[in-house]
Amino acid sequence: MLDALILGFSNAFTLVNLCFIFLGVATGLLFGVLPGVGSITALSLLIPVTFYMSPVTALAFLIGITKGGTSGGAIPAILINAPGSAENVATARDGYPLTKQGKPMKAMKMALYSSVFGDTCSDVVLILLAAPFAALALLFGPPEITAIILLAFTLIAGLAGKSLLKGLMAAALGVFLATVGLDAQDGTQRMTFGIVDLYDGISMNAMAIGLFAFSSVISQLFDHWQDLDKKLNIERHFDKALQTLHFHEFRACIKTLFRSAYIGTFVGMLPGLGVTLAAFLGYGAAKRASKTPEKFGTGHLEGIAATEAANSAVAGANLIPTIALGIPGNVAAALLIGAFIIHGITPGPFMMQQNGDLVYAIFASMLMANFAHLIVGRLGIPLWVKVTQIPKAIVLPIVTILCVVGVYIPAYSFFEVGIMFAFAGLGYIMRKTGFSIVALFIGFLLGPMLEQVLRQSMVLHDNNVLIFFTRPMALPFMLLTIFFIWRFAVRKDTPPASATTDNEEDQSKAL
Repeated sequence: MLDALILGFSNAFTLVNLCFIFLGVATGLLFGVLPGVGSITALSLLIPVTFYMSPVTALAFLIGITKGGTSGGAIPAILINAPGSAENVATARDGYPLTKQGKPMKAMKMALYSSVFGDTCSDVVLILLAAPFAALALLFGPPEITAIILLAFTLIAGLAGKSLLKGLMAAALGVFLATVGLDAQDGTQRMTFGIVDLYDGISMNAMAIGLFAFSSVISQLFDHWQDLDKKLNIERHFDKALQTLHFHEFRACIKTLFRSAYIGTFVGMLPGLGVTLAAFLGYGAAKRASKTPEKFGTGHLEGIAATEAANSAVAGANLIPTIALGIPGNVAAALLIGAFIIHGITPGPFMMQQNGDLVYAIFASMLMANFAHLIVGRLGIPLWVKVTQIPKAIVLPIVTILCVVGVYIPAYSFFEVGIMFAFAGLGYIMRKTGFSIVALFIGFLLGPMLEQVLRQSMVLHDNNVLIFFTRPMALPFMLLTIFFIWRFAVRKDTPPASATTDNEEDQSKAL
């Protein structure tokens, strides 16, 4: 394996590849900074551009975009409380309070270093354990995936807000909204009301931008309209001493970084669970393990480290099922499969045998992209922090335009823009009533998979619901679900509302 990796470096370490890796990372960061646009849009737009490149160069460029885009979304989350994409929502919990404290550069440095750390750990796992871990994923049948999703719903509902019941209700609403469109099994219409635009279901892009980014704009307009000419930052000039991320501060987060990297890697290896779930699971795990959980949501560096290490760790791990099985781990991996096919490569069990040199060149490119990410990201931090000097009267209209453009461009549909406005209104109402926006979105995100695996479980096992408790690999997840429901329902150590900053409340008080 080491010989193959060295050969991969020799194939990938060329001036052309290096230039495209740096260009890919910079492009991903740029798209990630734009709320609602993200690396997925960048990949969709630029995959055709790679048609005339060599396979190694093309895939190195696209991988650079993926890496840069994931961490790029943390920048607007930290600076203006408008996450670039859904996986960066949890970053805003502690990132934006740090900006209000006059420490935006410190927050962005922690986000960048944590992202590179988690990404590198995930890439190492991909290189060492691609085939064995892909074989392990094959052991998870429909009952096991159902149990994992139920556990995920419970954790998110319990951690994203102060009320487990409201969290579960929001998640259930998300699952219900995910059923809109054509039935995947028999093709019948479900709640489409004859509208052709709803045949494919509600746009996840429109929902995410409406719930998280644009509802934040509405909240700011309603709550702080009289202060629109106020600067984004509290201090007109930041104290440079506050912007330094000291080594002991980073070292204090090492356990959290490894924990989140493990969580993100595990989630990435299971097809379909996605980056957003990893981010919130990493954040929740860090909060539970912390001796001072009340600090989370108030500008705690550990919260940023937990989120960014977890969501970035998915980037490498989701290529395990992609390369070994031909099954995309998430949307980005699905787009990369299209890039593989464009260049005459078929992902699957025989890819390692037939295209081993190319696979290890891709692995080498991923490691090189991490260094490029560190360099480009670090050089860009002073530039991004300038955003905090812009008055809200200028920023909010720009964010609004970016939200509309980010929804319209992928589908060229004004109907989806309308969907965004509708969910922005719903998001604003949920913020004011204490319902978890995060749980709603996670429910929508995992709803189609839950429906599919639940149907398969019932068909394969004659509608026997006990199958979730009798299969050895499903039982632990179901027991954990029951335990956490009990834990969240009876917990007595929840910090007072004044001592914590819930994500939805924090966003509703943004700026």
